[in-house]
Amino acid sequence: MPQINFRTLFENLPSPHVVLDREFRFVEANLAYQAVTERSREELLGRGMFELFPNEGPSGRQLRESFERVFATGQPDTLALIPYAIPLPRSLGGGFEMRYWSAVHTPLFDEAGEVAFLLQNTVDVTDIQRLKDMAYGPGGEPAPEPPVEGATQLLQRAQELQETNLVLVEETNQLRNLFMQAPSFMAVLLGPDYTFRLVNNAYQQLVGHRPLIGRPLMEAVPELQGQPFPDILAEVMRTGQAYIGAAASVMLQRAPDAAAEERFVDFIFQPIFDARGAPWGVFVEGSDVTDRIRAEEQQKLLLDELNHRVKNTLATVQSIAAQTLRTSADPEAFKAAFEARLMALSATHDLLTQSVWRGADLNDVIMLELRPHGSDRYTVRGPSVALSPAEALTLGLVFHELATNAAKYGALSSQEGCVRVSWSLHDDGARPRLELSWTEEGGPTVTPPQRQGFGSRLIERSLKGDIDGQADLDFAPQGLRCRLSVRLRVQDAAEAAA
Repeated sequence: MPQINFRTLFENLPSPHVVLDREFRFVEANLAYQAVTERSREELLGRGMFELFPNEGPSGRQLRESFERVFATGQPDTLALIPYAIPLPRSLGGGFEMRYWSAVHTPLFDEAGEVAFLLQNTVDVTDIQRLKDMAYGPGGEPAPEPPVEGATQLLQRAQELQETNLVLVEETNQLRNLFMQAPSFMAVLLGPDYTFRLVNNAYQQLVGHRPLIGRPLMEAVPELQGQPFPDILAEVMRTGQAYIGAAASVMLQRAPDAAAEERFVDFIFQPIFDARGAPWGVFVEGSDVTDRIRAEEQQKLLLDELNHRVKNTLATVQSIAAQTLRTSADPEAFKAAFEARLMALSATHDLLTQSVWRGADLNDVIMLELRPHGSDRYTVRGPSVALSPAEALTLGLVFHELATNAAKYGALSSQEGCVRVSWSLHDDGARPRLELSWTEEGGPTVTPPQRQGFGSRLIERSLKGDIDGQADLDFAPQGLRCRLSVRLRVQDAAEAAA
């Protein structure tokens, strides 16, 4: 669905529209107003209504009082009929002509809910008044001259003009509501310092609901200093050519005391032209696409990480297969050992999947291997430790080898045996150090192996190769003792929160 260009809509409304500040100075004027007053935008902006169009009589007082009521009450005010002189075309020698107007004055509120500006919508009803005079006479008495048929036509014409005025008033209110509630952010910047004249709700949300109206861009949003947007605005004003940006990074302070944060926006800077075709401002419109950009970045990161993990997993499986084959006496023994190790790898994968591969807790990784043996066969004690995916996978394989060895030859192979696991964390510079002890008690007497088996090699090599760790295996007669020391990867805030 095409976007509505509210700047163009305002400029081309058929009846005169102006925006005044609390001092009754011109802030904005559409082309119809410029045409009817024969004043260019540059001649109007910043000048007072009663400075340019003085009227010390009743009409001037009536107009001023209406302005004051709007700013005092915050309610719209209507002047059904007010005579007010306007300048004659310069081509006719200048001077003024008395004309009759119907005016609606609508308050415009700032972000604090105060009336900051006034929107005046005027409709020239001189024809209606003159038709009325022709039909009834200047004093309100029926005129003797016009025939009944002519008077009826004149009154019908007057009624049509009044209905047109009501439609225009309604259109003005709808225009303001559309602008303020539009889902894309919008702002009107005027003059060489890009002073804010209009902003909608979405723009206020983007920049943290700070005071904007009437303030230059670099005063209202100082964090834009050093960013490319002021230079782009200057180029748009210089060339009169629109600028379109896609997924542009911008640093914005979105809370009073907060640091600037990065947002991404799709935007267009559209030059605003005066009646002579010269740029005098910029209409800003766009959308905050930060969520979309971050989702795309996260998706790319996940795909890259997935590729990396698949390669690592395949390499691990290949190594397990080769080493298991080397130490297996027959195909059945190879099949049983290989499947057990793959199931241990799979279990850790499942655990990581539950956290969307952000990591796993050390206790959960250990319990995957010990829980099947019964709660009376082990004790586990230690603080919560967040492991990275790589650390969880490696330690998962290590604990599988230790538990399998204990079930075959160690403490878990007898009724009285028990495994005790404890660990602690130590602050050792930039990266914390995990110290873990695996101790077996009550099992058969342990005899040190004559040669190093695959389980021992996997424990030592995986700790050194995959993560920054080391293992010390002590085949004491009363039971195996294994001490692990691992320097953990520091988890960032997002991973810790997850």
